[in-house]
Amino acid sequence: MNVKVRFAPSPTGFLHVGNVRTALVNWLFARKNGGYFLLRIDDTDAGRSKSEYTAAIREDLRWLGLDWDGEEHQSQRFESYREAAEKLRTSGRLYACYETPEELDVQRKMQTSRGLPPIYNRTALKLAAEQKKKYAADGRQPHYRFLLNDEEIQWDDLIRGHTHFRATHMSDPVLLREDGVPVYTLASVVDDGELAITHVIRGEDHVSNTAVQVQLYQALGFAVPQFAHMALLKTKEGELSKRLGGNDIRALREAGILPMAVNSLLARIGTSDAVEPFLNLPALTEGFDFKKFGRAPAIYNPEELHKLSAKLFRSLPYETVREMIKDHPQKNHFDKKLWDKIHSNIKTLTDLNDWLDILFRESFDRERLTEYQELLHEAARILSDEIPEGAWTDATWKQWIALIQQHFESRGAPKKGKDLFMPLRLALTNKLDGPELKDVFLVLGEHGYAKDKVSSRLYFTSRQVSYGGKPY
Repeated sequence: MNVKVRFAPSPTGFLHVGNVRTALVNWLFARKNGGYFLLRIDDTDAGRSKSEYTAAIREDLRWLGLDWDGEEHQSQRFESYREAAEKLRTSGRLYACYETPEELDVQRKMQTSRGLPPIYNRTALKLAAEQKKKYAADGRQPHYRFLLNDEEIQWDDLIRGHTHFRATHMSDPVLLREDGVPVYTLASVVDDGELAITHVIRGEDHVSNTAVQVQLYQALGFAVPQFAHMALLKTKEGELSKRLGGNDIRALREAGILPMAVNSLLARIGTSDAVEPFLNLPALTEGFDFKKFGRAPAIYNPEELHKLSAKLFRSLPYETVREMIKDHPQKNHFDKKLWDKIHSNIKTLTDLNDWLDILFRESFDRERLTEYQELLHEAARILSDEIPEGAWTDATWKQWIALIQQHFESRGAPKKGKDLFMPLRLALTNKLDGPELKDVFLVLGEHGYAKDKVSSRLYFTSRQVSYGGKPY
């Protein structure tokens, strides 16, 4: 099957999971069928389009592993849109309209009050030449609409099945704004036609656009592509949005979510297949089929993504993880023994970076620990003098904590809860939160640390001098 698809984001913000789901499905369909995946940047809106967002789109797609076979920018194709508009004007399918937004709003309200559908009434088709000249003399610039033929518009959608619209139930769409800039409807059809797109795969919110565009493809002499309209992706709170943030790919990357966790979730959500972690895109591609897509809105749950990423991360082999942290300053300390010990604690790449930072950093912020000096020094003394030599276990941790508590209870100043564990956490990790403190303690004890080096993190004043000014 000859396949050429396109992903067409607008560079007006960062990609969110809804955008990426569209990109991923297009990519999977193309790769499943040995086809061509085109990245088309829809940047006709010069006021809102930003080069930094274009760069971010490329960065996000590369991070996800979604390579593209070609790239086009609508801002470089205005001559093609002008020629297409002229062809439509010559054939009588593009006509000038002079109504202001306020006048159109009044028209819609009047139609609604009379129980009529709020569609454009084609008043502009009845304008006399003299009236048009008067509008021009008054400086009123026209916008241009596409004249829909009164006929049934239908197609066999790869997801929705047979779909049909009656043209008389729709407004003639605006194709050119007053400033002559083409709107999405025209630009997208011209691009699809001239670039030989065979399949248009996008969200269900574009179904009415498709009905209009079918006639537009035909009017311009282009082959009508096949369509697949996916049910929209939503959250429990409602629609996804660039403006709301939090679900954008950049934020997920910065949170340490694995790219294949994103791909695994978005490829399966809204389908009859169970969501499960995949290690690579070829495995996802193999099972791709539009017949599995449902019609109900798919609910995106960020918690599900985090759980999937954690499950995936824990299953990664050491060699794969080591490659992922090749730029980390402590990468040379990361060996298979350590990974085998801590992998059950890792949910994201951020978690792993935190562990490496905790275990191997060379300087800690000690000023905020001054008020806990008595507690920390006593904890270090007990560790050095009263904890037996040998491998550290859960029992070692319990014994250490119990001895610390007994010491301060005997002096009438009991330590428990936050008063005990927060200072210990700060001293051992330099953080207020992070991995379970017991796990950190055990790893410090098992991963080549002498007991006195661990103790030195607790001796943050005079004892530090004996270790060359470093915390261990």
